[in-house]
Amino acid sequence: MQNSSMTEQELLTDLLHTERAAIKEYASNCTESACMKLRDLLIDCMTECSEDQFAVFEQMKQRNLYKTKPAEQQEITTAKQEMNTLWLQTR
Repeated sequence: MQNSSMTEQELLTDLLHTERAAIKEYASNCTESACMKLRDLLIDCMTECSEDQFAVFEQMKQRNLYKTKPAEQQEITTAKQEMNTLWLQTR
């Protein structure tokens, strides 16, 4: 039997992807639920999972295992405008 151990980067990447998948599942199930108590529970779980995902992301970033680039002001402005437009369309 071969001992196959994962590197720190592989473990953190796997955890990051698992948290992302869980967030998507919570969101999907929340939108499909008509029971407010269940929706509230799913939202709480999704929020906690989102916080965990961010913590993993921060650990990866601190260890230089997840490269990011600063967003340019124009990209930020465009994203805000797009989200505002979407919000207005869904009201």
